[in-house]
Amino acid sequence: MSGFVWKPEPVQVPGLVHLHTGKVRDLYRNEAGDLVMVASDRISAYDWVLPTEIPGKGRVLTQLSLWWFDLLADLVPNHVLSTELPEGAPADWEGRTTICRSLRMVPVECVARGYLTGSGLTEYERDRTVCGLALPEGLTDGSELPAPIFTPATKAAVGDHDENVSYEEAARRVGADTAARLRQTTLAVYSRAREVARERGIILADTKFEFGFVETGGGGGSAGEGGNELVGDRDLLLADEVLTPDSSRFWPADQWEPGRAQPSFDKQFVRDWLTSPASGWDRHSEQPPPELPAEIVERTAAKYIEAYERLTGTAWS
Repeated sequence: MSGFVWKPEPVQVPGLVHLHTGKVRDLYRNEAGDLVMVASDRISAYDWVLPTEIPGKGRVLTQLSLWWFDLLADLVPNHVLSTELPEGAPADWEGRTTICRSLRMVPVECVARGYLTGSGLTEYERDRTVCGLALPEGLTDGSELPAPIFTPATKAAVGDHDENVSYEEAARRVGADTAARLRQTTLAVYSRAREVARERGIILADTKFEFGFVETGGGGGSAGEGGNELVGDRDLLLADEVLTPDSSRFWPADQWEPGRAQPSFDKQFVRDWLTSPASGWDRHSEQPPPELPAEIVERTAAKYIEAYERLTGTAWS
């Protein structure tokens, strides 16, 4: 059993139609046919959306994504049209709302890995492969790979795991040409972002991207704050969030030590507390996880802000 411990009711805004409530984001469509994406302060762990929010998290994720979208615009266009607050929207949507092009989303998660950890480590320890790609002997948790690899995954519903698949399986699902474009673009964006992070003392161990196609007759919109020019039918756009602590593993470079789990700029405090005796929760049971204590909330919020400030070089406000 997994999913939402408590699923919030969508906010009703005149002129917006609610489409979906995700783990973190709420999705609406406006009268122009564009998508309105609102990042909440919700946090998930072990396939559960927890009952406790992390104050400010939605704004941090949105602002960091916008910073990366701008930095990567010469490599790949993105779905951002505007960050203007829709008329009639709640004031607390400010800073965490993005107006986006409506895309035909590619049905695979595009994962780039430069270091071995997580599900990749599990497969490597069993088969010496990651998503079917053979890797050399002698690697351990946190090892840098000889070169970054593209390891696609299937998208899962709330409460389910994404499932790693081979490149061949991804090509079967989306077509050979599209799979090749996804791999090339994913690795190009990862390589750029890894260098940017490295200059700031951060290791980008791995990350996942979502892409979609603009199609004739799709959602409207003109060039907006994201700096995108109008794109034609079948153009590939970077979408959703990008290179945030929710979609990436960021490690402090000065603490990197292969052979153990690495400290990270994400929800590590939450995961550690949930699996500790202090929580009293058995993640393998059917019981939902408990509320987070104030200390864990504060430390997690501070870690998200630290990631933003170190990457962008800008003080959070």
